[in-house]
Amino acid sequence: MGKIISLLNHKGGVGKTTSAINIGAGLVELGKKVLLIDLDPQANLSLSLGIPRQPNTIYEALRGESELEPYTVREGLDVVMSTLDLSGAEMELINEAGREYILKELFEPVKDDYDFIIIDCPPSLGLLTLNALGASDYVYIPLQTQFLALQGLAKIKQVVDKVKFRLNKKLEIGGVIATMYDSRKILNRDVVDTIRKYFGEKVFDTLIRDNVALAEAPSQRKDIFYYNASSIGAQDYMSLCKEILTRLEVEEQV
Repeated sequence: MGKIISLLNHKGGVGKTTSAINIGAGLVELGKKVLLIDLDPQANLSLSLGIPRQPNTIYEALRGESELEPYTVREGLDVVMSTLDLSGAEMELINEAGREYILKELFEPVKDDYDFIIIDCPPSLGLLTLNALGASDYVYIPLQTQFLALQGLAKIKQVVDKVKFRLNKKLEIGGVIATMYDSRKILNRDVVDTIRKYFGEKVFDTLIRDNVALAEAPSQRKDIFYYNASSIGAQDYMSLCKEILTRLEVEEQV
């Protein structure tokens, strides 16, 4: 049975979509089969991988008009794309019975087909995010190493705790990913120290360094490993993926 991981931060521009794509691609490089779910109405994940518009997206699936229909980007990496129509889904589903569990039910037929299902959540804490958290085993929090990124950390933890209590007993914060890190900047180092004090061992040892290749890859509709496998960005995300697998193996042995 595949592990289901949500990448969540209600702030935009923190590297959430970049992390979703490149964690997924890195795990494929390590021999895993991965399904990426673009749950953001902005559809940045879908655009970044150059996925052509599909007849049925995550929007149609949530509305009950189709099953999940993954698009194969390359061997081992599938994506369920998003669309701007998804922005209206929260209002359209508000009266649905069990509306927080729709995504979990959609995963049932496919979760054994993948080692990992990775969800790129929208930058909000509404019904779409609740669906993601209700279906997930773990939440990963990408966090830009800037002062303002620290604001709202308590809110994220509060939401995760509430979902764990009310909707999904197995949900855990699996890790915090420090992104856009520059070791030359005192502020960046101070922010990492602060989040380590707040989240302790939940913070991944791997720091995703500020790297132009990570910004360039989406313009070429590629993940970092296909765009520039020798870049610092590829090195960091590969290191992060290995750390993720190690953590999961340790947890399974406990």
